[in-house]
Amino acid sequence: MRTLGRPWLALLVQAQGDVVPAGSGQTILTLIARASYVSRIVLLFLALMSIVSWSIILYKWWIFRRADRQSSQFIDVFRRSNKFSEVQAVCRSLEESPLVGLFQSGYAELTAQLRLHVPDPAAQPGAAASRPTLKSLPAVDRSLMRASVVEVNKLERHIPFLATTASISPFIGLFGTVWGIIMAFEGIGQTGSSNLAVVAPGIAEALIATAAGLAAAIPAVWFYNYYSTRVKLMASEMDDFSMEFLNIAERNFT
Repeated sequence: MRTLGRPWLALLVQAQGDVVPAGSGQTILTLIARASYVSRIVLLFLALMSIVSWSIILYKWWIFRRADRQSSQFIDVFRRSNKFSEVQAVCRSLEESPLVGLFQSGYAELTAQLRLHVPDPAAQPGAAASRPTLKSLPAVDRSLMRASVVEVNKLERHIPFLATTASISPFIGLFGTVWGIIMAFEGIGQTGSSNLAVVAPGIAEALIATAAGLAAAIPAVWFYNYYSTRVKLMASEMDDFSMEFLNIAERNFT
């Protein structure tokens, strides 16, 4: 029994010598502080991309909320009014709505054509003046289409950056991880020890870059898809409004 117990005792002593003391745990900030300059640059770049992405996310959230609220108010005014001039009077207070841009463009084209109306010289002096008519309804349609493109571009502003962040952040983080693992193996080669206490800190430093890349990419891809859907819905609302505007113009001025 003494002979069999000695090897097990020796292995137990060796294992206890390989265990890292409880007080030597590493925090994330400590690992970042010990990281190489390349890893720090990668983490800094990912942090900047994440900050810009969240700034865009919050800003577009505010913009879309205001646009939705003001669009609802504008549609209510537009459908209750009897004259386009009454709608034009409230446009200045609802400028965040993309429908206002469409209306102002169509109204400007409509007014420009109606001003070109020439009275019929053959009409009797006491006869009622002829009703002004549109020269070209397709011209009004083109004006609305051009304004729709402008408004969609305004809504999509800064959103592509979210797609860029979602696409390249994981790869930047992977680059930082690969670089950190290379440095970890180089340290193993220099020390000549593959002890877990020697290997683990280097691998942990390397994996922080991957975690940072995913932390920047996941919110960016989610909100990019969300805002792209919102833009499509608003573009559909603008198409519906354009057809409604053209129907009113055709009924009253052709």
